[in-house]
Amino acid sequence: MTERNPAVRMVEAARAWLDSLDHEQRAAAALPWPSEEERHRWYYTPTDHGGLPLLRMRPAQQSLAMQLVATGFSRAGYVTASTIMGLENVLAQVEGWQVNWGRERGRDPQMYWLRIFGEPSVHSPWSWRFGGHHVSVQHAVAGGRVVGSTPCFFGADPAESPLLGSHLLRPLGASEDLARDLVRSLDEEQAACALLAPVAPVDIVGGNRPRIGDGDMVIPLPELWRGRFTEPHLAERVESMHRGAEKQAGVQPEHHEAVKLTTAPKGLPAGRMSSDQQEQLRALLEVYLGRIPEELAEREAAKFAGDKLHNVHFAWAGGIGRGQPHYYRLQGPRLLAEYDNTQRDVNHIHTVWRDPEGDFGHDVLAHHLREFHDRG
Repeated sequence: MTERNPAVRMVEAARAWLDSLDHEQRAAAALPWPSEEERHRWYYTPTDHGGLPLLRMRPAQQSLAMQLVATGFSRAGYVTASTIMGLENVLAQVEGWQVNWGRERGRDPQMYWLRIFGEPSVHSPWSWRFGGHHVSVQHAVAGGRVVGSTPCFFGADPAESPLLGSHLLRPLGASEDLARDLVRSLDEEQAACALLAPVAPVDIVGGNRPRIGDGDMVIPLPELWRGRFTEPHLAERVESMHRGAEKQAGVQPEHHEAVKLTTAPKGLPAGRMSSDQQEQLRALLEVYLGRIPEELAEREAAKFAGDKLHNVHFAWAGGIGRGQPHYYRLQGPRLLAEYDNTQRDVNHIHTVWRDPEGDFGHDVLAHHLREFHDRG
């Protein structure tokens, strides 16, 4: 029988992986608890995410690493993450095999890093992080339970790819289709409240900030990497990519202002939606919460059960037609979910689920630390 407590599954898988590593590998893979500055770093660009990459593991070690990664996802979440990783091969072909990002293989499905902070235990606090291009997941464990599962990022580039039989591979299709159906169902008064700007930002607004703050705006692409590029052609490439994306989209200062993050949620509250629209919103929210193990997803969903959903706001920017650049977010108590599809001719999706108060388990771990010191 599978252990019902995700924290126990994580502890067992983390220990098995660490035990398989040699001294040099373990030095890269593990840091002492809490290593706060590094623990709060996360990325979704093809940069060094910190830790030990799959590329530096033997096949058996890779298997153990992925077994740990699987403990942090639902079945559907793990399949989605694995598919996104495999898209690196597709993206390389789309780009004509020309992009290198300063390394031997530019788009590499083995350049995903795993790192553990502290000693895996059901008693003392610890956490783990897995990430690479378009996947970033972290879980914090304390007191025998998982106390934090955000930020959790999924992206897809290409967002759509052809399959045999005229089918499409769309790893994040539900997050697009459910939201578009919802915005199209709004009446004129609701739409006026939900629409923030006619032009969508070229990325999620919160970016990869460790903490979300009032007034945050889109982070330029060069700042989404671990450090700055020292090679001039790479530095210029990321600069020009950001400038070109904003120019093509027609983003103006007033559009940045309209979509900037605020403590008070923008958009249409669920309390002003019909019952059918609320069910559509709930289905969309579950696409984000359903990434993590079922036991944890149920706990998160309970925060928005019944009338608690009424405080969740739905906001949209950009066009509502398929193929038009668009952005949306869900924001409410302990919730920020963002989605953006504007890049690569609207075939490049970024999505993230965050808890502005509890990312990285911050709120629970802070309470745990205070209790520990008080007892001491």
